[in-house]
This record gives sequence, C-alpha cells and structure tokens, in this order.
Amino acid sequence: MTPGPWGYVLFRFAALLGAAILFGTLFGRPFAWLSAFLLAYLGWHLWHLWQLETWLRKKLGEPPRDAAGLWGDVYAKLHRVRLQSRARKKRLARVLKEFRKSTQALPDAGVLLDADHEIAWVNKAAGKLLGLQREDRGQRIENLLRAPEFVEFLRQDDPERVLRTSSPVDPEMRLALQVVPYGETQRLLLARDTTHAYRLESVRRTFVANASHELRSPLTVISGYLDALAEEPDLVEHWREPVQEMARQSERMRRIIEDLLTLSRLEASGAEAERERVDIAGMLASLRKEAVARPERPAVIEVEVESQLGLWGAESEIYSAFANIIGNALKYTAADGSVHIRWRLEGDEPCLTVTDTGVGIPAEAIPRLTERFYRVDKSRDRATGGTGLGLAIVKHVLQRHGAWLEVESELGQGSSFTCRFPAERAWLKD
Repeated sequence: MTPGPWGYVLFRFAALLGAAILFGTLFGRPFAWLSAFLLAYLGWHLWHLWQLETWLRKKLGEPPRDAAGLWGDVYAKLHRVRLQSRARKKRLARVLKEFRKSTQALPDAGVLLDADHEIAWVNKAAGKLLGLQREDRGQRIENLLRAPEFVEFLRQDDPERVLRTSSPVDPEMRLALQVVPYGETQRLLLARDTTHAYRLESVRRTFVANASHELRSPLTVISGYLDALAEEPDLVEHWREPVQEMARQSERMRRIIEDLLTLSRLEASGAEAERERVDIAGMLASLRKEAVARPERPAVIEVEVESQLGLWGAESEIYSAFANIIGNALKYTAADGSVHIRWRLEGDEPCLTVTDTGVGIPAEAIPRLTERFYRVDKSRDRATGGTGLGLAIVKHVLQRHGAWLEVESELGQGSSFTCRFPAERAWLKD
C-alpha cells in the first residue's frame, strides 16, 4: 500500500529523529545533532516554499514542479485550482462580453449609478438619449443632467415613479425615466424614447378637442329643433315618444362633448394646478343643494364637515371632480338609500369621502374605473344618461393637485370614494 502525503512527512520526520539520536549516541552531544537535523529539515521546507512562490508568479500554463510527499500534493491541488479558475474566468468573460453586447444593442438608455450617484457604466443609447459617454464614468450624474425636475426625481427612492421630460440632447425628444434599485446601494437609470407616443397622444388630444368643439354647434341646432318639435301640439301622437327619446339622446351627446372638452382642457393644462383658495365647506353646501334639487335621488343626503380646512387649487376643477363623484353616488343609489359626504383631516392629509348604499362595484372593475368610457354596467349607465368620462375627469383633476383616488366597494353593499390631497394643498380658514 502506497503511503499518503502525510505518511511521507511522518516517515521522514521519524527518520530524521532516528538519525539525530544515532549520531548523538555515536559522537556525543545529542541535542546539538538534533538541532542541526531540525534546522536542515526546516531549510528543506523553506526551499520548497521558495520554489512554490516562484511557480505561482509564473504564467498559468507552467506545469507544477515534481515533489514527493505533501509538497507534491500541494502542487497538484494548486495547479488544479488554477486551471479551474482560468476556465471560470473565461466563462465569466464570455458572459460579460455577451451582456455588454446585448446592453449596447438596447434601444433604451441604461446608466449604472453607485450610492453617491456616480456613473459606473453607460450603454450606447445613453449617449443618444441623455448625452452621456463612457468618459463620464466616475462623475455625479446631477452634474451632467442639471434639470431641477430630474434632480428631485433622483432624490426620491420610488422605483414605480416615472419622470416624463424632454431630452437634454434634443428638446423635441420626449423621454420616460425610471430608476430601479438593485444590489445593496446601486441603481439603474433607464430612459426610453417616447417621442412617437407623445406626438400620437398630442394628435389625439387635438383631434378630440377640435371634433368636440365643431360638434357643439350642429348639436345645439338639432337639440333646439327637437325641443320645439316635442312641444308642438299638432305632432302626431306615435311620433311624440321617438322625438322625446331623440331629445334625451341629444342631451346625452351634449354632455359627452362637454366632458371631452373638459378632459382636453385638463390635459392641455400644466402638470400642476394653480394655487387659489378654495372654500371646500361652502362648495359642499352648494353641491348638496344641487343634489337635493334632483327629481330622482336617494332619500338621505348628508354632508359632514369635520375640518374648516380649505384647499389651494383650481376651484372649477375641484368642483367638477367633487360633483362627478357625488353624482355617481346619487346615480347608483336607490331612492330609499343614502349618500354620506364627509370632509376631514386624516393625519395631515385633507380628505373627501363619499359613501353610498348603492349597487356596489365588482372588485375586478375597480382598477379600470378611471378609464375613459369604461362602464361597469353599460345598460344601466345608458339608462341613467352617464357619459363614462366622469371618473376620468376626476383622475386628471386629482393628478394636477397632487392627490389620488381610493375606492372601496362591495357588490350590493355600496361604495366609498376617497380623494386624498397632500398636506401642502391645505389652508386653514380665518
């Protein structure tokens, strides 16, 4: 049986001790002979260490040295580890090369940032969309992209937020920016060219606004003739009901056009609404009077004002949003039901909540409520004369005021709509 590496070590050490004892017995002074043999043994190991260090400094392809015992095993294992490391490095190099090729081919800009917002890497598209080059690595991105809205966007650690802005390379180019955190402190800045979609949206808004504006005049004429015809005493009886239905549909078309024009004005306005004082308590009192004056309405309409706070905003827009939410609650609540309107301060956020005991909304429909022309129950909405644009208007108004809409509902149990405004939009009445 061939001894292992440690067997050679023990054998040589035992032979060394035996030789030292033999020479010490034959020639005297055994401790001197033992010290001499141990120093020789130590020198032999140091020579092997020097040989190992010399081999490790040479190129990877150099074969290991021949050595017996433990040192031969060390050489063999280190050589195997070095070969494995070289193969692993080659694989990583190939993966990295393919990754760089793929990222350079991306149409979207990609910028890797460290914890201090210094640029660690950029792809080719970053030069086209953001004007960043490989030479900019190591610089803080705020020093290169100085737009105030971008600096503020970068400070906020919200991976869901998207900043839509113009490109620093070409003001006509529109970009959608998003920051995605990864690792412990790194961030990936993504920029997508949305110029085409932006122009299509602009064309759509212009078309809707122009078409709605042009339809108002002929529709006014048609409505006028239909009203006159409905009041004509000599009108044949079997035509009276069709004329009244045409008049109702004409009025519905007028409301759709008015809502489309309102949406167009909101979309064409600036990102943030102007700041004028809005008396919410007085507005809610007016809205309740209008609700009570409706011929068809729930039996109970309550307004609860828990706070005298007002809002900084556009009064006409806020009125339109609140009127749409309250109007929906009235429309979908039975005559023996109730609608509760509550204005309060929750934490530091002013909130309006409209709660009804109406038909309720299916859970799967709630995320789509603010889409244009989306109706949960199309037949019921047509019967009540809805346009399908009310909550879309609400969404745009709230966005312009930095607010958001929360909806809770259960089929057959009613719904609750809450408008939450940021604290900076509140003001206290004197």
